[in-house]
Amino acid sequence: MAQRGGMSRRAAEKLIAEGRVTVNGAPAAIGMQADGLTDVIAVDGVPLGDKPEKIYIMLNKPEGYVTTMSDDRGRRTVAELVKDAGQRVYPVGRLDIATRGLLLMTNDGELANRLTHPSFEKEKVYLAEVAGDIDACVPALEAMTELEGESISAPRVRIESRSYHGGTLEIIIHEGKNRQVRRMCQAVGLNVIKLMRSGESGLELGDLPEGKWRYLTAEEKEKILQ
Repeated sequence: MAQRGGMSRRAAEKLIAEGRVTVNGAPAAIGMQADGLTDVIAVDGVPLGDKPEKIYIMLNKPEGYVTTMSDDRGRRTVAELVKDAGQRVYPVGRLDIATRGLLLMTNDGELANRLTHPSFEKEKVYLAEVAGDIDACVPALEAMTELEGESISAPRVRIESRSYHGGTLEIIIHEGKNRQVRRMCQAVGLNVIKLMRSGESGLELGDLPEGKWRYLTAEEKEKILQ
């Protein structure tokens, strides 16, 4: 796969683990041997060598949708929102079910692995409406370098607006740990009421309507591919 599919060994193993690879119509397993000349090796139903066009899209994910392609609990998935994208695309990273905002999706597995790997430290920008004493809690949030025993990069935090119960914070992180922003806020005494990702990897959500998607522009693709 790595030779014929133009991808790294790590990316190929990830596709196999996700159940997206078949050999002669049967699911592949890591370590399986296949003959590239006589066996039909396919990814997402497309034989290697007959690669689909790589596409990159931005989705404004609403609350109530899970960031998976299918869900055994019957919940709504982001796959339903991008079914008319022209190719089968997959999420780059995750947003939890209660978080809305910018979600990149693509059929470029190599890029998805690169963007989600911690070593690349791609910035993710969130707007968090919180309840609590933001003046007292923001300095603690900015100084945070550990979250429940795991090392993290100290976030950049700015007070976007104030309200009677707290306010809205812009929080910029580099990792993508599970429910990271919510857990960070909770750790310093803030309760997240609403959470939206407004930017990622130099891209901005802008005025894209909730629940809608669009193809990335040439300039945006250049930003994430460089």
